Amino acid sequence: MKTLIGGAITAVLGIIGISIWWKPFLQLLAGAIPIMLLLGGGLALYLGFDELKDRWQKEDVPASNVSNNPEDEEKYKKEIDDLKKEIDTLKTQEK
Repeated sequence: MKTLIGGAITAVLGIIGISIWWKPFLQLLAGAIPIMLLLGGGLALYLGFDELKDRWQKEDVPASNVSNNPEDEEKYKKEIDDLKKEIDTLKTQEK
């Protein structure tokens, strides 16, 4: 409740302050907007360049690390089946 009352009083004082100091408020706004645009644009440039650099690095990774060997495929399928069986036995032991 204190926060609600404090917020209402602060909002009323803010409206009164802007109405009294309207021209200085506009001057402050006129000075702050270009700086915010400059900083925001710089941040966007930095993030865009960083993303582009990451994309270039991903394209440079050779695809030779992937194996298309059928023997490896069968080995992994057998390992997966063994692990599934082990999980099932552990589940039945817990009950």
